[in-house]
Amino acid sequence: MACFPWRVFWIIQALVDVTLCQEIYAPHSIRIEGDLTLGGLFPVHARGVSGEPCGDIKKENGIHRLEAMLYALDQINSDDELLPNITLGARVLDTCSRDTYALEQSLTFVQALIQKDTSDVRCTNGEPPVFVKPEKVVGVIGASASSVSIMVANILRLFQIPQISYASTAPELSDDRRYDFFSRVVPPDSFQAQAMVDIVKAMGWNYVSTVASEGSYGEKGVEAFMQISREAGGICIAQSLKIPHDHKQADFDKIIKQLLETRHARAVIIFAHDEDIRGILNASKRADQVGHFLWIGSDSWGAKYSPIQGLEDAAVGAVTILPKRATVVGFDAYFTSRTLENNRRNVWFAEFWEENFNCKLMSSSKKEDTSRKCTGQERIGTDSKYEQEGKVQFVIDAVYAMAHALHNMQKDLCPNQSGICPEMTGGKKLLKYIRSVSFNGSAGTSVTFNRNGDAPGRYDLFQYQMNINSTPGYKVIGQWTENLQLNIEDMQWPNGEMEVPSSVCSLPCKTGQRKKVVKGMPCCWHCEPCDGYQYQYDETSCKLCTYNMRPNPNRTACQPIPVVKLEWHSPWAVIPVFLAMLGIIATIFVMATFIRYNDTPIVRASGRELSYVLLTGIFLCYIITFVMFAAPDGAVCSLRQIFLGLGMCISYAALLTKTNRIYRIFEEGKMSVTPPKLISPTSQLAITSSLISVQLLGVLIWFGVDPPNAIVDYDELKTLNPDKAQGILKCDISDLQIICSLGYSILLMVTCTVYAIKTRGVPENFNEAKPIGFTMYTTCIVWLAFIPIFFGTAQSADKLYVQTTTLTISMNLSASVALGMLYMPKVYVIIFHPELNVLKRKRSFKAVVTAATMSTRLSHKAAADRPNGEAKTELCENVDPNSPAAKKKYVSYNDLVI
Repeated sequence: MACFPWRVFWIIQALVDVTLCQEIYAPHSIRIEGDLTLGGLFPVHARGVSGEPCGDIKKENGIHRLEAMLYALDQINSDDELLPNITLGARVLDTCSRDTYALEQSLTFVQALIQKDTSDVRCTNGEPPVFVKPEKVVGVIGASASSVSIMVANILRLFQIPQISYASTAPELSDDRRYDFFSRVVPPDSFQAQAMVDIVKAMGWNYVSTVASEGSYGEKGVEAFMQISREAGGICIAQSLKIPHDHKQADFDKIIKQLLETRHARAVIIFAHDEDIRGILNASKRADQVGHFLWIGSDSWGAKYSPIQGLEDAAVGAVTILPKRATVVGFDAYFTSRTLENNRRNVWFAEFWEENFNCKLMSSSKKEDTSRKCTGQERIGTDSKYEQEGKVQFVIDAVYAMAHALHNMQKDLCPNQSGICPEMTGGKKLLKYIRSVSFNGSAGTSVTFNRNGDAPGRYDLFQYQMNINSTPGYKVIGQWTENLQLNIEDMQWPNGEMEVPSSVCSLPCKTGQRKKVVKGMPCCWHCEPCDGYQYQYDETSCKLCTYNMRPNPNRTACQPIPVVKLEWHSPWAVIPVFLAMLGIIATIFVMATFIRYNDTPIVRASGRELSYVLLTGIFLCYIITFVMFAAPDGAVCSLRQIFLGLGMCISYAALLTKTNRIYRIFEEGKMSVTPPKLISPTSQLAITSSLISVQLLGVLIWFGVDPPNAIVDYDELKTLNPDKAQGILKCDISDLQIICSLGYSILLMVTCTVYAIKTRGVPENFNEAKPIGFTMYTTCIVWLAFIPIFFGTAQSADKLYVQTTTLTISMNLSASVALGMLYMPKVYVIIFHPELNVLKRKRSFKAVVTAATMSTRLSHKAAADRPNGEAKTELCENVDPNSPAAKKKYVSYNDLVI
């Protein structure tokens, strides 16, 4: 006692003196003699009102638990193997469910440990006190409420008196530095809070409210729940409300009103005392909210009927927790056999009798709500409802834990002596033995303590159910022993709901939507769709698919964008392919005709060598259609690069050579009779080949700079709606490269057109200038139409189809114009008028030029007299001008022998 705080000592001394004076007037305790005395603290009465310390008697929490201690003492004292030759006595006090009152009462336990001089002590009425020799209490069983245990533990630890609680579960009592002499046979609320968190998660709830009774039990229990839920994550607290000590009905109504402000938080965690639970249920009924709230009650609710009596409909569906227990059959037999005659040691039993049977024992009884007299012949369980209170088992286990600790201490410290010995004194010694006990308790489970004095967490889970198929009551729906085992299929819900009701702030987002969490409330969010080419990466974010992917229909992942290509059966391909096939047939037919009649005058007059070159170019212009619509790969792309402009280049190179030859012949003839150079067939082929070689050189450079390859273009048809996005398999040829490839051919075409214009005045009997001119004019119109269509559709969704179709049709038309205007008339004459395909007299270059010059002059002179502005001169000798043959005679400069 050297370190004992003396200021506290004198305060305690004063309180003890007052208690001694009060004791003679009010029997507030039960005394049972024994060799060793155990203290007991029980809430026999409820909290008093209107300044009274104690209220109505508590039948279950008070009398049942108190009698459980007396029953356990009887069992131990009659056991020859446990504490042989040692009788346990008791000093049991009523805490009246109030911590301050319990503190005053518990001072009785320390009386024997205080040395005091009472010579000058007087009671308040001036009389000297009557002293009763105080018992030395070796340990205390209790208390029930955590707030009471905390208050009492602060006193008992000063006097090193061990304490074992049967119902206090506040987490702060696990602090072995502040409550080092405190132990308990029930698990702390930290385990209970963990079980509640597991229940909430198993139900799929993430948005709950909490309600706590003011004081250590309620506040610390809710605090433990909130801390564990934060650590576990996924649970948000909508509101955390507190029931005041001195509550009124309006306080409960206000709490219900506040809970309704967050209606989605239907689940409510309750750490509250019996009276507070009744107040909350009553208030929910007054607010017409029966069935709305989903109560999850702590062990203070457990499986008791007192909190819900008369309020069963408001409690339907409530899930409650109670430390794992079993009904102690021996206690049921003991308690139901208690009568007024055989239970006089319980000073509060008569009051319990009146309350239990709703009768009066004496006219002076405080019970005023009945006039029926008690006969004393009533029997518990027969004439009244009886069900063993949930904490009875733990009271018995607490008493047995103290007894086993004393037994082990006696064996170790008094090995050769029966009964108690002087070495057994000292609370620290007993505490060490308490913390090391291990035995099978009344429920068949082991009773042990950890280093903080806590029992292991083992809970039964109940639900209050009431339906037409079963009797109303608490049904076991699972258990918690470090892990949750919950039978959800056995659960029933208010208002006949078949599925587990929801208690969430926000409903789960649909697939393809991300959560936009509300700041400060991680369980509340808004759902935003992943739009465009985004997919749902996780619950809170969307990510963009790679360039060649698009989101799947539910936007949970990306899938490849479908690849399309030009198909032969496409409407875009039908017309160009049809024209190309007709053109190829016609070209082959013309070429075959020319080969068949290769030595006839018309074929020779057409310039056989250049005609075959020109027909080859026309043939390639048709063939390119099939290359453009073929499935792109390395070979096809190579052919496209080679033949895209080659066919036109060959055609217009040959035509340019022809028109240039005509122009030079007649221009030279005006100044000299000497033929111009390079007009022979060999020279013409050489000139044409040199023009074509420029195109081939460009193609070779293109091959070196940008080798041909097929690609899938995902940007061209990447629409705003990803469902319509498509990749296009095509050759890696840009619009600019296409124009560049055709540019040289267009230059030849323009140049050829210029020469055609210059030679338009040459008599038609001597040249092909006019058919070539018409061909070039028509071709220019075709390509002038092609350019705006080609570039105007560059941003179109059908760009590939439109541009390819436009390009191939333009090339088909160009080839068809040349084929039709230059060769079809000749083929017609060769096949249908062979009489015109005969050799005429050859004339000298001088004669031809002279005739052409005269013809030109005459044409200018007679232009006004001729409807078509043309002069026709026939220089063929010995031919009757009126003969049909003479009128249709076709004379070409190619008939000349130079």
